[in-house]
Parts: sequence; structure tokens; C-alpha cells
Amino acid sequence: MTVLLVALGAAIGAPLRYLTDRFVQSRHDSVFPWGTMTVNVAGSLILGLLAGLPAGTALTALVGTGFCGALTTYSTFSYETLRLAQEGARFYAAANVVAGIVAGLGAAALGFTLAQALTT
Repeated sequence: MTVLLVALGAAIGAPLRYLTDRFVQSRHDSVFPWGTMTVNVAGSLILGLLAGLPAGTALTALVGTGFCGALTTYSTFSYETLRLAQEGARFYAAANVVAGIVAGLGAAALGFTLAQALTT
């Protein structure tokens, strides 16, 4: 049953990741990967919320592993950072790493804090 919940969450998260990335990126005239940044920060916020809730294994499998796992993308983050560096956009590459890590951790911490505040 858990595997089906993970697959269901991923079936929703993966297309949402693609559509969100394309939507956000089409509105920016920049080489900076705003779409990937958006899905990674959003996924971190959601996962932080989930971690702060008294969630059971089914919800964690569906939302945490399935949905957030498919929504967020470390491989694309890495690839886009490398591509920026190779194309000479070293400032954007460095900014992507720093902003991605700081914003992702910040979003997860915010989500966790919000969930804790709502459950106490």
C-alpha cells in the first residue's frame, strides 16, 4: 500500500513540477533558473510543514516521499548550476547554490515552525 501512495504522490508532483517550472521560467528573461528555485522552495516548505505535524506513515509516504520527492529536484538544480558555470555565468551559478540552500532550508524551517504553532 505504501508504494502505491508514493506512486500517487509522485504522479501529481512530477507534472506539477514541470508545469510550474515552465510557467515561472517563461515569465523571466534571465538565465537564472527561477522555475527550479520555485519548486524546490515550495517543496521544502511543504515538507517542513509535514515534518512539523503529527503525520502518519501513509501521509508521509503520499506527500513527503511521493509528492515532494517528485516536485523538488536536486539533479536539475545541480545541472543548471553546472550549466551556468560552464556558460560563464559564474555569479548566477554561485547565487543559485547559495539562494537555493538558504531559501530551501529557510522554507523548511518556516513550514516546520508553522506546523508546530498550529498543533500546539
